[in-house]
Amino acid sequence: MNDLATFIVDSFTKEPFKGNPAGVCITEIKLDDGLMLSIAKELGLSETAFIFQNTPLEYDIRFFSPVMEIPLCGHATLASAKVVFEQNPDLAILNFRNIQNIDLTINKEQEQITMKFPLYQTTASEAPIELLNALKISTAKNIEYNKETNILLIEIDSSKLLRQLRPDFEALKKSHNSINGVLVTSKSQESEYDFESRYFWPWSGTNEDPVTGGTHTFLTPYWSKRLNKKKMKSFQCSKRTGQMEVEILDDEWFTIKSTARVVFEGKLRI
Repeated sequence: MNDLATFIVDSFTKEPFKGNPAGVCITEIKLDDGLMLSIAKELGLSETAFIFQNTPLEYDIRFFSPVMEIPLCGHATLASAKVVFEQNPDLAILNFRNIQNIDLTINKEQEQITMKFPLYQTTASEAPIELLNALKISTAKNIEYNKETNILLIEIDSSKLLRQLRPDFEALKKSHNSINGVLVTSKSQESEYDFESRYFWPWSGTNEDPVTGGTHTFLTPYWSKRLNKKKMKSFQCSKRTGQMEVEILDDEWFTIKSTARVVFEGKLRI
């Protein structure tokens, strides 16, 4: 029997039980894919990150939902960085490398953590009427698709309507058979935020992901073009809520800045 250092971290929030909870497991050896998936199912969170230290500043990182491996996950990256920084108080920078060999540079400044992520683009697309009906969306302002994440983006007119969405998840899952999730977004009607979003992914994870850093890989350039801004504040208006600041660096990279809170620390016996 081996003990696996395990944490639960609420990402994109300063408050416990807000934001998006992620599991973080620190491994001393590289674990089998099936075991990592079983651990993710056991923890039952939207994602669990498994980090393996290569050097004092560099880690391999992999992400699993209870259903499948997820190549890139923002909130579990933030959660993992929070754990590493808390365990190494003098550390201010580190690097994670994901399964796609993408280097994610992470910086800490007091309580704020800044993550460097790749920028992805979207292309015009369509959505089945059954999917729109399942989401309870009567009119879609725009529909686009991101191939890197295999996610459909739907823009609607009102952030008030966005907050009120109550999807039929059984119907939603049956409405499409080739996407990982659907991201619904709108310009924010609140002065402190630029845009808002909600992410539904019954095909590959849980019904709704509370706060989703990974979707901002394409949400950020999408709203940057519409608002003509490089730096923006995003609000994910799920039940738990969460917020982050995003900034485009160049044509390939942007940053996500936010906070996180460790709410559980223990050992998983495997």
